[in-house]
Amino acid sequence: MTAYAQTGAEAQTTQSLITLVVMLVAFVAIFYFLLIRPQRRREKEHRNLLSSLKRGDRVLTAGGIYGTIEDISEDSVTLIVEEGKLRLAKGSIVDKVRK
Repeated sequence: MTAYAQTGAEAQTTQSLITLVVMLVAFVAIFYFLLIRPQRRREKEHRNLLSSLKRGDRVLTAGGIYGTIEDISEDSVTLIVEEGKLRLAKGSIVDKVRK
């Protein structure tokens, strides 16, 4: 009877291990599709936006400032705003404003 009890315990342990692995894989898949994948998509869209900027584009910054691009360098942008000019980090631009 001891051999039967050990076999049953081994089967239960194996089943518990398989269930744990399946739950872990499901958790990782959910985490990937709900958090990682959408974040990568947003980053790609932002990179495309920044690479498509050109002089004369009207843009919105992360701080809520609207302006028109006067000059673009590798890492900064000079905007013309109502009261003058601002020099900002290129990454702070969040959207192009349609005219």
